[in-house]
Amino acid sequence: MRWLPVILALWFAFPAQLLARDIHREKSLYRNIVVREEFGRRCLVFSAKRGDRNQTCMDLKHPQRLVFPYVRMTLGGLLVNPAPKKILVIGLGGGSIPVTLAELFPEATVDVVEIDEAVLRVARKYFDFAETDRLKVVISDGRVFVKRSILKGARYDFIVLDAFTGDYIPEHMMTREFLEELKSILDNGGVLVANTFSSSVLYDHESETYKAVYGPFLNFKLPITGNRVVIARNGEMPDDATIKARARQFASLLEPYDVDIMKFPRYMSRGEDWDYHKRPLTDQYSPANLLRGDLY
Repeated sequence: MRWLPVILALWFAFPAQLLARDIHREKSLYRNIVVREEFGRRCLVFSAKRGDRNQTCMDLKHPQRLVFPYVRMTLGGLLVNPAPKKILVIGLGGGSIPVTLAELFPEATVDVVEIDEAVLRVARKYFDFAETDRLKVVISDGRVFVKRSILKGARYDFIVLDAFTGDYIPEHMMTREFLEELKSILDNGGVLVANTFSSSVLYDHESETYKAVYGPFLNFKLPITGNRVVIARNGEMPDDATIKARARQFASLLEPYDVDIMKFPRYMSRGEDWDYHKRPLTDQYSPANLLRGDLY
């Protein structure tokens, strides 16, 4: 036992990277992709300028479990639309969001848009992702797909916006024009669920942009994560009593995914906790300028 303190000291001295095992690496057209295993998890990692960022993690012993809080948070959109039939997910990652929605709603169709074909290959090989008759992936830029959907007259009642470059959300998917394009393919009463960040320098601008297009929205932030999920609707939001009743409806159904949806309503704010004097983001007013510090 005299070696125990030394062993523990060495263990905690080792950075997490040294305890991890990379089982796949490749450079795609868009990013460096790594599949890493550590602590019983397999993670899809995008290497970016600001460091490695986990996109998806799978619990190897319990693959159905949703590991990341933000992934669990996207299911908060079900409290606004509890019975989606036509679902669009922009951004594949390891596929946990579209797979979960397809399992929960086996009669629904799920379209997934992913710009990077390498991400789809990795999701298939390392994260058990598989397309079906009702779950399809299109390799395309998300905004291009939405524009084409407008021309085709396509409509969705549940849209998840989860596009991420490794550094931040693609700037052309943060603007007022893009959110208006999304709204034009969203059915009346349909819901948009957007994964953003609670500590971004763009927080005020993003919030004003969503409000300008959708009006009041649910600002969903859990204390255990730096993510926030914007839940907007093409129509009037349900009242608090309805949202709580729907949480009870889904509570047992979401237990296998490790989603405690009963606590979600208390963290969904209808108030404005941002500076509403900030300008909405537009195709001409670029988020890239803001990230360089050109705030005005």
